[in-house]
Formats: sequence, structure tokens, C-alpha cells
Amino acid sequence: MTPLSRRLIAELLGTLLLVAFGTASVVVNAQQGAPLGLGGIALTWGALVAVLVYAFGNLSGTQINPAVTVGLWSVGRLPRGEVLPHVVAQVIGASIGSFAVLWLLGDSHGLGATTTALDPARAFAVEFAASFLLMACVMGAGVDERTPRGFVALGAGMAVMLDVFVAGPLTGASMNPARSFGPALAMGAWTMQWLYWAAPIAGMLAAAQVMQRLGSPPNGPLP
Repeated sequence: MTPLSRRLIAELLGTLLLVAFGTASVVVNAQQGAPLGLGGIALTWGALVAVLVYAFGNLSGTQINPAVTVGLWSVGRLPRGEVLPHVVAQVIGASIGSFAVLWLLGDSHGLGATTTALDPARAFAVEFAASFLLMACVMGAGVDERTPRGFVALGAGMAVMLDVFVAGPLTGASMNPARSFGPALAMGAWTMQWLYWAAPIAGMLAAAQVMQRLGSPPNGPLP
């Protein structure tokens, strides 16, 4: 197994690239008169996740998401003592990515921050469902050893793309506390930040437990 220090660097770098390129696509789209549109932004996020899984999957598994990290821990796929270091690395990476976008592109369009006009209960439900779908894919395509190698990148990318199509106009389709934290820190705008932590973690915990009980993965937990 790759040493923890290298896995944490991979998580930091992966989350940095995720937030930098992903939110930059939102900002550039807004600055240039929306040439990408919702479809282009959804495709960008999906392709970005797939690329990052291919790039860092053999190093750290490409969690790049505190909610995924917690979900994997809940089913014994990550030791308890590694959860906090992973989350810290992801949050630092996301923060650096957001400050890089702020420096390069300015503070237009809130740096692609996740926002919602829905009431808290409905926004929570949307983020919960989007996160559930993504984690179900991670469990089925990434954790379950019966699935051929390489499918997790395609599956996770498609799940993110679908989530952005549906949930993007409603809540920003975060599914990732670090992705929401970075722009919030860079902009100093913390509205509804609790939701973008609570809902993805709850959704992914639920998906991990459901998939585990349905028989995926078949292998036992880590010691």
C-alpha cells in the first residue's frame, strides 16, 4: 500500500485540481456569456472526476471528498485514524484551488460557490439524493472487487455529470463538503455551509450502508 504521506499528498493535489478546474469552468462560463451552459458544466465536472480517478486512483483511491472518506470508513474500508488526515488534506487542497481561481479570474460569480434558493429541508433532500447516487456508484464500481478495474472512473464521472444536470440548478450539486468549503473560505461567504457538510455526509453514509447490506463489497472490512 502507498504510504499515508503520499496518499495524503495525492488527496490534497486531487482536491485542489477538482475545485480549481471545476469552479473555474463555472466562473469562465459566467464571464464569457454562458457558452458552456448547464450541459457543458455538467460534462466538465464529470470528465474532471474521471480524469482525476485515473490520475490518482492507484495512489489514494481518489476520494477527494470528505463525505466519500467518511462513507468508506463507515464500512471498514478506511482505518479510523486516517479519516481526519484525509479530510484535512482535502479541505486544504480545495482551499488552495479556490484561492488560485480567485487570483486568476477574480471574484465574479462567487467563485462558483454552491448556493441554493430552496428552503433548507428541500435543499438537504436534493444534496442527500445526489450524494447517495454518487456513493452508490463508488461502492458498486470502486469498492466491490467483482467489478473490473477501470470502471470506477467512468461510473463516478457519469454519476457526477448526472447529478450536476439535475441538482446543479437547485443547490449547485456539491456532493462534496470540501468543494463547497473552498469557495466559501476564499469569498468569506458561509451561507448554508452547514448544509453542504451535513447532507453529503448523510447521503454517502446511507448509500455505503445500503450497498454494504445488499452484498457489495463481498470482501471483509479492513483490520
